[in-house]
Amino acid sequence: MQQRELGATGIQVSALALGTWGLSGEGYGPVAESEQDSVIDRALALGITLFETADSYAGGAMEARLGARLPPDNKVAVATKIGTDHTAPLPRKRFEKAFLKESAKRSRDRLKRDRIDVLLLHNPSSEAIVRGEATEALGELVEEGVARTWGASVATPTAATAALIRETPVLEIPHNAFHTTELFMIQEIIKDKKTAVLARSVLGYGLLCGGWPVSKEFPAEDHRSERWQGDDLRHRITQLAALRPSVVGNVTSLRAVALRYVLANPAISCAVVGPRRAAQLVELVRDAGKDAPYMSEEQVQTLEMRVRNVGVRS
Repeated sequence: MQQRELGATGIQVSALALGTWGLSGEGYGPVAESEQDSVIDRALALGITLFETADSYAGGAMEARLGARLPPDNKVAVATKIGTDHTAPLPRKRFEKAFLKESAKRSRDRLKRDRIDVLLLHNPSSEAIVRGEATEALGELVEEGVARTWGASVATPTAATAALIRETPVLEIPHNAFHTTELFMIQEIIKDKKTAVLARSVLGYGLLCGGWPVSKEFPAEDHRSERWQGDDLRHRITQLAALRPSVVGNVTSLRAVALRYVLANPAISCAVVGPRRAAQLVELVRDAGKDAPYMSEEQVQTLEMRVRNVGVRS
């Protein structure tokens, strides 16, 4: 798999990263531990060198599983997210310096690494970032050797901009062919600051794979049952027609179109994918391809124009 520079951090990562939220059983339903191990092992065999997780995924169990499966050397990197307090009756966000420092050290222990490669704030608000305590905490953790570099995983353009103002070295944002607002609003700042960008939700929680009938329904434990309902989901499925003309030559599926669209953007260091089975991971790696450019500039512009014409909304 193609290896890329993670911004100006000095870390090299594979073009695809293995995300572990879905693998942890959260959001979609349980995954057998044996299958979790198979996915992690297959990722290593396929040349994936970045693994993305969080201390809140299965209460830290995914960090522990990665710690047990990944080699202890520097051949692979781990990005983990902190900032969620699960000791309260209901999980809540906390970004005080003392809490973050304790959380980071617990994550490092679970991951069984000398230091965490990429330590991210987990979905902080723009206000939490602007206050500065959280970003200062992560900077100090780098100075103390707990982490190699730091950043923020955010959900809105406002939070992304706030993080960039705080000189965040690594930024994780949602980005896919149907969800482009965050990156488009900050792309020039990213280029100027040489910020590393991890793109998540690159397949739109499965929507962009193109395998759903318009009658698709999700079980109650699946987060998508609340995210999209009825006519909204049916409309989004029909909008996939904007991607179908790009299925040509060695680009053999809508999933391949979606992955290559993300990977073709020079602002993006790595695309985070979240397979729940080893066979799914093999398909994702195959569809992404291994040779840059993944799409020409003209192909990207044509695709974006078609998406705009069908009125896709994030």
